Amino acid sequence: EAYMQEKEVAITTEFIKLEAFLKFAGAVSTGGEAKNLIQDSLVRVNGEVCTMRGRKLRPGDTVELRNDRLTVR
Repeated sequence: EAYMQEKEVAITTEFIKLEAFLKFAGAVSTGGEAKNLIQDSLVRVNGEVCTMRGRKLRPGDTVELRNDRLTVR
């Protein structure tokens, strides 16, 4: 398995939408890039492929794409 880079990303709100989280975490540079990755089933939330850009993430959720594993704090 490819080496996963782990990163924790703190949010200051109750939740953040997946598409916004990818930009906030620096995993993508544009909302369009986030949209394409999500639509192409390349993003996993808590281990399962997620194709909903508006999926609400809360502290404790994990997001995986490419070689990154991002944990919401």
